Amino acid sequence: MSGIEIPLAPRRFGMVLRLRSEKVEEYKRLHTAVWPGVLERISRSSIRNYSIFHKDGWLFSYFEYWGSDFDADMRAMAADIETRRWWAVMEPMQEPLPSRAPGEWWARMDEVFHHN
Repeated sequence: MSGIEIPLAPRRFGMVLRLRSEKVEEYKRLHTAVWPGVLERISRSSIRNYSIFHKDGWLFSYFEYWGSDFDADMRAMAADIETRRWWAVMEPMQEPLPSRAPGEWWARMDEVFHHN
């Protein structure tokens, strides 16, 4: 064994933010072909089952984290040059919630129900 702890179940995350109305089509178009380096970094950061949904100007993101050190994996993602370039394209299209926590872009949501 390598000493790395693999969780038996993922941590689930739901997050939300607004999408600028004039950017909806561009945002959707760009997400039909997310840059390969961004997808690779997401996978290397132990994120699985990642989805983004859109409704009436709202974006809802869901993913499962299967790693053992979420903060370290998120720091690695934030340090990745290709991911930073992707975010620089995406962020002007988005409007984060004023109620988000300090340091958040997407506002994390509290899970209130789950059923397998």
